[in-house]
Amino acid sequence: MNLADARTAIIPALGRMNALYNKPVFDEWVLVKVTAEQGAILAYSGPRAETYQRKFKDDMVPLRAELEQQHLAVGDFAFVHDAAGTGFDACIRLGPASYLFCNHTTKSMADIRQDPLWREAQKPFAQLSELFRNDPLE
Repeated sequence: MNLADARTAIIPALGRMNALYNKPVFDEWVLVKVTAEQGAILAYSGPRAETYQRKFKDDMVPLRAELEQQHLAVGDFAFVHDAAGTGFDACIRLGPASYLFCNHTTKSMADIRQDPLWREAQKPFAQLSELFRNDPLE
């Protein structure tokens, strides 16, 4: 899958999540390519367009700890139960070196999961991960 197709898949999947949840599950997402030498932000959507890059490393701390334990394969996903505020809550490994990081900037996954609508809202996220498992972002 190329970058344009990835964005075309991500945007409606997250929109379906919000529709099933009746409010935003994640109000921001970042598509990132990570190599041994550096990282590059490929796309961003959210309320902090002007400022998210300054806090990106700090916002990744809770999720980074989770990812170091799991060693995700392409198409796998992870959630951090208690990432507060702007700390990233979830990710999907989209390709060999690319990830989708998702966040709700004012709620944690613990808060989001309290709503019973979460059960249905997580299905598009799982479907999105399966899409990338079958057609990774190159």
